[in-house]
Amino acid sequence: MVGNPGMFRLYSYFRSSAAYRVRIALNLKGLEHEIVPVHLLRNGGEQNLPDYTAKNPLALVPTLEHDGLNLIQSLAILEYLEETRPTPALLPDQAAARARVRALAQTIACEIHPLNNLRVLDHLVNELGQDSDSKLAWYRHWINDGFIGLEKLLANSPETGRFCHGDTPTLADCCLVPQVYNAKRFNCPLDDFPTIQRINAACNELEAFRLAAPEQQPDAE
Repeated sequence: MVGNPGMFRLYSYFRSSAAYRVRIALNLKGLEHEIVPVHLLRNGGEQNLPDYTAKNPLALVPTLEHDGLNLIQSLAILEYLEETRPTPALLPDQAAARARVRALAQTIACEIHPLNNLRVLDHLVNELGQDSDSKLAWYRHWINDGFIGLEKLLANSPETGRFCHGDTPTLADCCLVPQVYNAKRFNCPLDDFPTIQRINAACNELEAFRLAAPEQQPDAE
């Protein structure tokens, strides 16, 4: 696979929510790809090594390498996959429906996740002197705060179906499942979010989602 310019090569960390989103999308679209692990904790963080920052100056995962391109930022990568490999579609046909799916995806990727990513949690402990209990309280607060609104968006809309929008997975589901996975990992209470839990369960019945899970990755620990 190495050396094939048409191959999708994903630089990924098994616990990265952003990389998880892209793994799901690649699987849903049936795109053959190679996973290149980038360990975010080992050796001071392999994302900070010169070979990797040459591909992604932000020193973040994921990076998707394809046709000589180094694509960064998970939502931009998802849009790239949708535009270049439109079948099966992860966005609806109608403009208003596409806007809804993008809004759901961005609610997770831009409003909830950034407050709880590794850099923020490390800063709380290493720079602000917070202990593990305080870090966990921070994490649970922002998950709960974000999920309250997300649950309303999903539960109160007739456009919500088996999945976040209708009865086929979309970009929104690619974002939802990793966030729920992390919420469970940190033992966040989810009883108040039945629609989120129902959609997450429906997604995880599909092989594309199961194969993208952290425990299925070559770098899983």
